[in-house]
Amino acid sequence: MPTQDFDLDELAAYLHLTPPQVEKLANRDDIPGRKVAGKWKFARADIHHWLEHRIGVFDDSELQRVEGVLDRHGKHEEPVRISDMLHESTIKIPITSRSPRKVITEICDVAMQAGYLWDEPKMIDAVMQRENMHSTALDNGVALLHPRRPLPTIISEGFLAMGRTYQGIPFGGSRGILTDVFFLIGSIDDPSHLRTLARLSRIINDSTLLSGIRNADHADEVLDLIRDREDAI
Repeated sequence: MPTQDFDLDELAAYLHLTPPQVEKLANRDDIPGRKVAGKWKFARADIHHWLEHRIGVFDDSELQRVEGVLDRHGKHEEPVRISDMLHESTIKIPITSRSPRKVITEICDVAMQAGYLWDEPKMIDAVMQRENMHSTALDNGVALLHPRRPLPTIISEGFLAMGRTYQGIPFGGSRGILTDVFFLIGSIDDPSHLRTLARLSRIINDSTLLSGIRNADHADEVLDLIRDREDAI
């Protein structure tokens, strides 16, 4: 993603809002920005993290809108398919670790063994730094692990890895809910990360799917469940 700031009109176009709507959000501090010589400027990295946080708390209708915004922004790219980014070789059931760092290490090792991750220690440290900033654990018992910024030099392509513990573990969720399903997102750039995050969030925003994942014993069962859910939305 380019490093220059958005101005008001550019951010409005990016978010598919009107400039007055964006200005209202900025004036209320609901979106990160700053005024320079009386004009609003918005750092792209700040907007990325703002969207990332919002995606984590949106309901399905809001996720659908955000996914549409991101897909229109990436109109020259193929639609994100979670079932194409996740593979039997990047799914591990069960994950036996019982602490956050060990869980992250175990899932990163799965990705490395499958050939999608080249520098496991660097990814582990980056994901841990992101978790220390703010946990990616959601109230449905799922954590969406990722580094603060994509690390394209240590991955072969965009990928997902997944693991499930047989018992939930404390993972820093806002309400103390235990976490037992973990996805690791490996993206090549900020736009693809946000599109993957939005798509994955829509898929896991379904209690029937999560029950199926929690009852699955094999990777192919998980892939079938995710493929069916993705085809239905």
